[in-house]
Amino acid sequence: MDSAYLITAFVTLFVVIDPIGLAPMFLALTQGDSAARRRTIALRACLTSIVVLTIFAAFGETVLGFVGISMAAFQIAGGLLLFVTAFDMLFERRSKRRKGQADEDDGDDPSVFPLAIPLIAGPGAITSMILLTGQQPGLHGLVLVLGVMVAVIALALLLFLASGTLERALGRTGINVATRLFGMLLAALSVQFVLDGLHAFGLFGA
Repeated sequence: MDSAYLITAFVTLFVVIDPIGLAPMFLALTQGDSAARRRTIALRACLTSIVVLTIFAAFGETVLGFVGISMAAFQIAGGLLLFVTAFDMLFERRSKRRKGQADEDDGDDPSVFPLAIPLIAGPGAITSMILLTGQQPGLHGLVLVLGVMVAVIALALLLFLASGTLERALGRTGINVATRLFGMLLAALSVQFVLDGLHAFGLFGA
């Protein structure tokens, strides 16, 4: 049970956070910076996003209950939101939107904005954290999701540090192909979230 849940959690967060797609964005945001400064920016961005996603994983469902939203309703809404994200990935709208968000930053340090928020810990990642913890409530499920989230962000950190080499290795075509494949996976997972929500409402039999 845990192995299947871990695979689902990893695929979901990997596709939503999209470390491969973020690597060229990191490269663009840190263009001209020294290797030491890039490491500092990458570490700060990843640590900030881990804190943000941990807060939503731990308290997101409590907040939903406080405002009177059931987990089933949030699963359906979250699944629809993730499907929109998948659609954007399939038709290159996501990368254009991310580039626009990155271009809005005119400061010297892009680690918190736009890297940590909203490029890493964006609406899709926050939604996924709440949905995944809701699928397996309790401390055990929370620890599993947090472990997977940290692993995915650690992978993003490694890709940030190797972004220049990765871009040369994959090329623009390789990155586009990978983004579309991840979009297909996310579309399927988003439908599953919607089906789980409908099942929780009792619209399907056991």
